[in-house]
Amino acid sequence: MAKFEPKVILITGCSSGFGLRTAIRLARSGHHVVATMRDLSRSGALIDEVKSFKKEVDLYQLDVTNKKMIKDVVRLIAAKHGYIDVLINNAGYGIGGFFEDLSDEEIRSQFETNFFGVQNVTREVIPCMRQRHSGKIINMSSIAGLSAIPSFGAYNASKWALEGFSESLRYEMKIWGIDVVMVEPGTYKTKIFYENAHRARNFSHPDSPYHSISKFLDKKVMNYVNGCDKDVEDVSKLVEKLINAKNPPFRNIPDIETKVLYCLRRILPFPLYSKMIFKTLFAGYKFPHKK
Repeated sequence: MAKFEPKVILITGCSSGFGLRTAIRLARSGHHVVATMRDLSRSGALIDEVKSFKKEVDLYQLDVTNKKMIKDVVRLIAAKHGYIDVLINNAGYGIGGFFEDLSDEEIRSQFETNFFGVQNVTREVIPCMRQRHSGKIINMSSIAGLSAIPSFGAYNASKWALEGFSESLRYEMKIWGIDVVMVEPGTYKTKIFYENAHRARNFSHPDSPYHSISKFLDKKVMNYVNGCDKDVEDVSKLVEKLINAKNPPFRNIPDIETKVLYCLRRILPFPLYSKMIFKTLFAGYKFPHKK
């Protein structure tokens, strides 16, 4: 049996959801976890649970859109540990809203966090890994990066961009012995749909041409989320498995439901697949153009 060697692991977006559960799991396993989040006042859940099993994490404030803050955090990690073995780019959010209800500012903000934020952190960490010819970069994507749905166009686009960037980066980092992998979860009942939910400013505006259909779709999505019983820990288990794997696969989907959807997206002709998605989402809605 191979001897356990703790790794220095930097994780973004650890205040809740996948980031929180992953930081706790990896700390419990004995790794040196560097947990970061934009707002340190939301670190209570992480601190309390880590203390309960007598482990410690390095906790830093980090806004992935702030390049100076990223440089400072990476410098602190290098000073304390000397290197970074694993980067988990988890920070992100999703904004709901039909395209015409979304402002240019809202769409750009979505990309600043979900796409450029990943690039900002990755750019600072790569030299730490390149010098040692080893490391893993794990980018948290979503099924939204593989299959789009209406009213989440900005989020879908940011994740599709992340998929393309990560695939290209995988080839580039192979030169230096660094792995780049994706984790693409489906829908889980996390705070991204509740306290951390973001909607377009015009989402509920009565003058929006999408007012009624936005409300209809929002209710359908939330009914699905509220009934979702998938375990968030499955995602953190998958991340830990990828960290321990010698040759991890590029794309990794943690739940069966999402694996089936991804297979259908690849196998079915697009007209058939899109018709299936459309009917599933809008079943029961009376469209204005239909009499």
